[in-house]
Amino acid sequence: MASIKNTQLSVVIPCLNEAGRLPLLLSDLQRWKKSIEVIVIDGGSSDKTISVAKLAGAKVITYKKGNRGAQLRSGGEVAKGEWILFIHADSRLSKDWAKKLTQIISDPKNSLFAWFFNLKIEGKGFRILEIAVNLRSNLLKKPYGDQGVFIRRSLYNKIGGYAPLHLMEDLEFGQRLSTITTFQNLNINIYTNSRRWKNRSVIKQALINAKLRHRWKRGENTQDLLEDYYQQF
Repeated sequence: MASIKNTQLSVVIPCLNEAGRLPLLLSDLQRWKKSIEVIVIDGGSSDKTISVAKLAGAKVITYKKGNRGAQLRSGGEVAKGEWILFIHADSRLSKDWAKKLTQIISDPKNSLFAWFFNLKIEGKGFRILEIAVNLRSNLLKKPYGDQGVFIRRSLYNKIGGYAPLHLMEDLEFGQRLSTITTFQNLNINIYTNSRRWKNRSVIKQALINAKLRHRWKRGENTQDLLEDYYQQF
């Protein structure tokens, strides 16, 4: 999956200690039969994440300390693909994801938009959360980062890429995107790991996240927000 000249698709994956989950996503990506470049941006993993990525033939960029916005930005800067898929390392793709993305690429009008997946959370008990997230994404055109972003590289560059924020990088990116174009739904599922919601109330988590978003809008430092976010776990 190493990068090649005239690459059709680049996949950018920010990582931090994802050796257990990353191989599953890398396996899903093998369904893409045309030219593909896989870029793993590691944020200082202490496990075998980097080794896993290199064994799979991915290009690896390393940071000493995680900063997902900066990691995404680095991946976007080196991506050579005509289209870029930004996706979290704990995600899984539907079996027909490659067919769907190929359909999007085949119609030039689709390059005017950015695209997102429908969120599905692995495990039971998250249906209400899935509905809420997907309603928000479809009505407000404001998907979250774990729903993936599929975008033509020329449009991504026009927007200015991801900002190097420790948290809220997906919302900030969406704000700038909305001044030029909109997000559209790929109408295909992406599956994310349920570890963030296990052993905690979905409602309580939603309230905590809402408070963090409010603090960000007030201009608080995203490093502070990130530290407060991880104190929950």
